[in-house]
Amino acid sequence: MENRLRSLYLLQLVDLSLDELQEMKGDLPQIVANLSENVKNKLANKKELEDILKKTIVIRDKTDTDILSLKAKMEKYKTQQFQVKTNKQYDMLAREIDLSQEKITKLQRDMETLEGNAALAKEDIEKLLPELETLQAELTDRKKELAAVNKEHEDEELKLQHQREKIVSKISKTDYQMYSRIRKAEDGRAIVSVQRKSCGGCFNRVTPQRVLELRKNAAIIACERCGRILVSDEIVESVKNIL
Repeated sequence: MENRLRSLYLLQLVDLSLDELQEMKGDLPQIVANLSENVKNKLANKKELEDILKKTIVIRDKTDTDILSLKAKMEKYKTQQFQVKTNKQYDMLAREIDLSQEKITKLQRDMETLEGNAALAKEDIEKLLPELETLQAELTDRKKELAAVNKEHEDEELKLQHQREKIVSKISKTDYQMYSRIRKAEDGRAIVSVQRKSCGGCFNRVTPQRVLELRKNAAIIACERCGRILVSDEIVESVKNIL
């Protein structure tokens, strides 16, 4: 049990040191993450608009070709009207001409819609490009800032991470889950010492009887108020010697 408590408290101290390094970075990691997400979304939006524009142009060109084809047919039908010998043949050609004209009218309306869609997509792309350029430039700058901060503390952080991995390997899955749950709930501090007969986390008074129990290092004892795990002065001193 004593080794369990020592390992948990040692893990806590290492995590607090890592937390301090993260605090030195300030909001930079989150800023970089947010900017990266914004750039990703803008690029996806840009691609979507470009796809719409390309698709619209293809459909527009096909529609234009169809209109020219129908107009050519109409001219052919009009020419044939002068060559027919019966009214029935003439009327049939007239109907074909009317049908072609209806199709042309509809296709021309479609063309106007397509032209409008293409213009809107192009306009949106033109608005998006400077926004994207600004975001990418800011992201580049922020990444450089974060890289500089990371480099400054790189050796120390790697050393702490390596130390943490070694400690975690010695802690049972159940204890680690308990530690992680309390640490998440209590602002990063899951294991605390007793200071002046009070919990080192919430400062709730610890009874003399529980202090005696703590000194035995025979059980995991939690603060009755905040739920943090309490450790004895002996554990604290032994861990300081390790560090």
